[in-house]
Amino acid sequence: MAKKPTRVVKLQLKAGQANPAPPVGTALGPTGIQIADFCKQFNDKTKDQMGKVLPTVINIYEDRSFDFYTKQPPMTWWIKDALKLASGSKEAHKTKVGHLTLDQLKVIAEGKMPDLNANDLDMAMSIVAGSARSMGITSDLRK
Repeated sequence: MAKKPTRVVKLQLKAGQANPAPPVGTALGPTGIQIADFCKQFNDKTKDQMGKVLPTVINIYEDRSFDFYTKQPPMTWWIKDALKLASGSKEAHKTKVGHLTLDQLKVIAEGKMPDLNANDLDMAMSIVAGSARSMGITSDLRK
């Protein structure tokens, strides 16, 4: 029988750059697990994805052992990375800050597909286009 976690902690961390300072230390300190162990394991597992922000789910068990898994970076990270933007628009409905081509939409949708609730690539691309629109970014998908 598999053990059930007593706590689940969710964080967004930069790949390969976890350290005991906040937010990691603040979130994991009260759980009693070895924060340095978590940081070392996380950094080893994610060093090949440096620069990406990874949503991370940490399962903590009664005996203070833990395991964790990472998801794909948030949609906003993919879009900002594709367009080399620092941030989205402050007024998304008025001020447009970029434009995604169909090829860029496809690359983002393929990368994010494991975390999306989409049956096929076209549906995933429309999810990406919708996220982009809320950031003030136009796309070739909807003219």
